Amino acid sequence: MKRLHRVWALGADIDTDVLAPGAYMKLGVEGIAPHCLERVRPEFAANVKPGDVIVAGPGFGIGSSREQAAQVLVQLCIAAVIAPSYGGLFFRNAFNVGLLLLTCPRAHELLDGMHVTTEIRTAPVVVAPDGDVLACENIPPFLLEMAQAGGLVNVLRARAKPVQSESVAMVSS
Repeated sequence: MKRLHRVWALGADIDTDVLAPGAYMKLGVEGIAPHCLERVRPEFAANVKPGDVIVAGPGFGIGSSREQAAQVLVQLCIAAVIAPSYGGLFFRNAFNVGLLLLTCPRAHELLDGMHVTTEIRTAPVVVAPDGDVLACENIPPFLLEMAQAGGLVNVLRARAKPVQSESVAMVSS
């Protein structure tokens, strides 16, 4: 599926405290969202639109294991993060909450304000405005399924439904 996205370009090593500042953690994801990236892009939370993408340098999501760092990007309707590498805990948390991460060695070629197209499949690509195709690393099918379903909980719910229906039918008989 192809989609057009506005790019929000960031630098390297954007840590989880920049995504979900500790001072706002007691407010929940809805309360944290207006403060997402305020230390590096103060205008971000107020101006981001559903379907926009974040493009960053290496080490996106380094730092603590706070799940809210990925959840806040889902709350803000970010379609994907495109970066050459991610913090390990952030990587798993992101897919668990339904945030798509595209590992793209050439992410630095995408500039702030550009409109790019993504083609999401096992080996996703990002297409720059000039038509240049930037290959991304393969996404394992189970992670892609989680991102497309909106997170691990939704995947598990969908898998449990047929079992629940069969159990009800067996009890009714």
